[in-house]
Amino acid sequence: MTGYGLMPSLAILEILMVRQLLGNAAGSFSINKFHADLKSRGVAVGKDTLHAYLAHLEDAFLLCTVDLATDSERRRQVNPRKVYPVDTGLMALFDRSGKANVGHALETAVLHELQRRGAQVNYVCTQAGFEVDFLARDVSGAETLIQVCADLDHPDTLAREVRALQDAASTWPQAALQLITLNPLISGTLPTGMELCLAGDWLLSSGGAAHLR
Repeated sequence: MTGYGLMPSLAILEILMVRQLLGNAAGSFSINKFHADLKSRGVAVGKDTLHAYLAHLEDAFLLCTVDLATDSERRRQVNPRKVYPVDTGLMALFDRSGKANVGHALETAVLHELQRRGAQVNYVCTQAGFEVDFLARDVSGAETLIQVCADLDHPDTLAREVRALQDAASTWPQAALQLITLNPLISGTLPTGMELCLAGDWLLSSGGAAHLR
């Protein structure tokens, strides 16, 4: 750790930060909120140190982060990042809910495949407050809005995921729309122009840098 200028006295910070990040895999993480939480616990550390440590964890291939899709550098800096483990096996190790979290594991697997295909990946938060898991851009600049949901059996779940994609499409009208899930729909249909992808088929499809779909 000395190569990153990190002192052994920060071992407690390592434990707290890793547990926070990997215990909330595929969730949002804000340096400002984490700093405030540490301060409330009596842990004195600067925000620059936290930024440096997060970068260290990424360089060590423990996790990766995804920024908000925006042209504004300020918005990108002030909004939370989404955090994903590089190894999905770490999710069960650090999760404290006792749940399987298949949805988060699937979302993480999709992200890793997009990165393997050479895509630039961000997440989307619309003005109406809907979130779309990924906005992926291939090397040609073609865009795909991707929502990942393990189980779409309940009509309300399907409606929610579709509504988020439709709302994001108003900002990225040229983007293709994909809904990735584990099993075929047992009821309901998707709007015209929205593609349902079974995760197994999508992950195993031939995916070059210019083939996100």
